[in-house]
Amino acid sequence: MKTRKKPGWMRRLLFCLSILIGVGGIWSGYVIYQIKATMQEAVPHKADVGIVLGAAVWGDGPSPGLRERLEKALWLYQKGYVSTLLVTGGLGEGKRRTEAAVMQEYLIEHGVPAEHILLESKSTSTYENLLYGQQVLATHPMKNTLIISHDYHLYRAMTMAKSLGYNTASPVGVHSQVLVTPYHEAREVLAITYWHLSRLFSSTL
Repeated sequence: MKTRKKPGWMRRLLFCLSILIGVGGIWSGYVIYQIKATMQEAVPHKADVGIVLGAAVWGDGPSPGLRERLEKALWLYQKGYVSTLLVTGGLGEGKRRTEAAVMQEYLIEHGVPAEHILLESKSTSTYENLLYGQQVLATHPMKNTLIISHDYHLYRAMTMAKSLGYNTASPVGVHSQVLVTPYHEAREVLAITYWHLSRLFSSTL
């Protein structure tokens, strides 16, 4: 009994799918490698300001994940790595207070003077955290920056920062004890891919 051959269009489709899967696998592996490499590079340096990237607010307070970022920022401030902190993040859907306002309150409650905290309170994404944060810093004589976030998030944040001209920025990461890191690393692969593609397509239009 003869085996029926797949139609030509189906063979071509399967070939194209296999190519896409292969390319996707290579790209994902590359991004994961860069995420891990950036984690290894993320050690504190003395700088003018630490930029705390925004994260979710729960009620009127920081979520457990955001609290981890704030605790890292506090440690950097207390150890003298930075003398100023810039908190970033706008108003989330259904929220009454901006991420930046919640972060500022938390830092003040833990001993950081209000005059040592700058606010960026209109962003809704990592890119906007950095873009609008850059605008805030433009009115202050600060050059060297630390970008503070979870370690899995740093590769995307630093890639975006470099595209905006943060030429003297260094990453500082916190390894989460409350978030599922493999899940967030997978999300980072999708997020950085989307960002690169959106920039590619916007530049060709």
